[in-house]
Amino acid sequence: MYNINPKYKEFLFLLVKLSIVVGSIYFIYNKIVNNSELSFTEFINQINVILFRNPSSIFILILYTILNWFFEILKWKTLVSTLKKITFYEAAKQSLASLTTSLFTPNRIGEYGAKAIYFLKQKRKIMLLNLIGNLNQLAVTIIFGIIGLIYFLTTYNINFSIHNLRRIGFLVAFIVLIPLSNRGKSLKLFGFFEFEKIKNFIKKINSKTHLKIFTFSVIRYIIFSHQFLFLLRLFGVETDYSILMLLIFSTYFIASSIPSIALFDWAIKGSVAIFIFSFIGIQETTIVTVTLLMWILNFAIPAVFGSFFVLNFKFTEE
Repeated sequence: MYNINPKYKEFLFLLVKLSIVVGSIYFIYNKIVNNSELSFTEFINQINVILFRNPSSIFILILYTILNWFFEILKWKTLVSTLKKITFYEAAKQSLASLTTSLFTPNRIGEYGAKAIYFLKQKRKIMLLNLIGNLNQLAVTIIFGIIGLIYFLTTYNINFSIHNLRRIGFLVAFIVLIPLSNRGKSLKLFGFFEFEKIKNFIKKINSKTHLKIFTFSVIRYIIFSHQFLFLLRLFGVETDYSILMLLIFSTYFIASSIPSIALFDWAIKGSVAIFIFSFIGIQETTIVTVTLLMWILNFAIPAVFGSFFVLNFKFTEE
């Protein structure tokens, strides 16, 4: 390998960090200002009418966002503590910086590498810990989502092709059964994690920690789903609480099964939500505005804060 002058290496690393930050801010700006689904003027007018004339609602929405990320950071701090004790601030720095970095990657896969570079000597274990955290959040989404989807499918007249349902069933069976089979032990995640080793790694973490991670995941889910509900209420949706929550559960469940890049997460959820909520007569404009606001509050704003940590990142050999 070629030896690179430390000064040049530092300069190149600075360029990489700047490109991540500038790219993130540009794409966030572009999604808000040049939105094909909702004009910027119309978006601002709705925000002015619904939020700016009711300052307390802004405070409540921001509080939802803070609580959402508080438990996400606490979840990460708890996971990392199985290897090394870190402060809440360090966990926040790693979580927000990895969010900023992952905006360009499918299904936020860049989050794994971003967190791993904070712990170069234990990067594989860190990636597995991040996987455990994400799997817990996904499990919660599936549990609540199935409840919501059962209500949705049994209440409204949905036409599904039997052929498509069969294909989905085969796909789910394949995903579940392959890791359990003997051959599944040789399959690898990210190119080097065998499922058998992942299973053994998970077993080494005590049940108390697993319970904490799952509990934090449930709390996060309850927080951001109620933030969605709160926005619907602000826009004048008066449908019964239980119905709205079940439809929100269905929306997150379906959206989570669609591969996407975090920058387009709002569009995926928006498209699914438009379909789901059309059955109770909610206007498309309302749903697009709500999903865009959810994206701004829970992705864009935290990513801007994460940009600061990306710019100040330095390699360590921990």
